[in-house]
Amino acid sequence: MTLAESQLNDVAADLDRHGYAVVPNVLSQAEVGEAVERLWAANEENQRRGNPAHLPNVDPNECNVRVFNLVDLDPLFGDLLQHPAADAIVARCLGPDYVVSNFTANIARPGSGSMVIHSDQATVVPEPWSNPWAINIIWCLCDLRAENGATRYIPGSHRWSTKADLPDDLEPLLVPFEAPAGSILAMEGRVWHTSGANVTKDEDRPLLFGYYTSPFLRSQWNFSAALRPGVQERFSPVMRHRLGLDSWLNLRKPRG
Repeated sequence: MTLAESQLNDVAADLDRHGYAVVPNVLSQAEVGEAVERLWAANEENQRRGNPAHLPNVDPNECNVRVFNLVDLDPLFGDLLQHPAADAIVARCLGPDYVVSNFTANIARPGSGSMVIHSDQATVVPEPWSNPWAINIIWCLCDLRAENGATRYIPGSHRWSTKADLPDDLEPLLVPFEAPAGSILAMEGRVWHTSGANVTKDEDRPLLFGYYTSPFLRSQWNFSAALRPGVQERFSPVMRHRLGLDSWLNLRKPRG
C-alpha cells in the first residue's frame, strides 16, 4: 500500500494537531494473520537464542511479552520496517534522512498491566522538546481497544516542551487508542503514553513498534552488532543507512 499525497497530508495534519494518526487497511486480514503467526514463531526463536521475553524493570508481569531484534528473526519484519506507507509518514515527519532506532513487539496477554507513563523523545533528548525528532509506527495486528490493552496516550501532550508543563497527576488524562487490525498507528515521539492493561479473558494484543528518529540521535538498538551478516546483505543502500550499517551516516562517502 502506497499513500496518496492527500492521505499523507491528512496524516501530517493529524500528527501536528493530535500527535497521532491512524491509517487503516495497510495490511489485509490474511496478512495480519500471517504476521501474528510469524511473530509467535519469532518469539520462540528469540527465547531459544537466550533473550528474555519479559523485562521486570519495565513491565508489571510476565503477561507482557517482548520480542526484540525482529529484523534478524524473520524477513517479514524487515519488509514492514521499510513499508512504503511507513516510509512516507516517517520521512514527512522527520525528513528523508531519518534512521531506525528500534523495532520490537509488545504482546499484551490477558492479565498484563501498564508500564510507566513516558514520552519516547523525552527519555533521550533534554528539554525543551520543541520539535518532533522521533516517531513510532505501530502495526496493529489486532483490533486495538481499551479492553485488550490498547496503548493509552495523553491528548495534546506532544505540545508539552518541558517537565514543568506536565500536570502532577497524569493517569486520569490517559485515553486508549482505537484502531482496526491491519492499521498503522503513527504516534509522534513527544506524545506521553503507556501500555494498557489487558482485562480480557482470552484475547492477545500483539503490536509491532517501529521507532524512527532524526539521524543525530543515538539509536536504541545496535543493528550492526545484532544483525547477522546474511541479514545485513539483504538490505538496500537506503536501508543500510537507516539501520546504521555503514560508516557514512553523517559524512559524505568518498569517491573511488
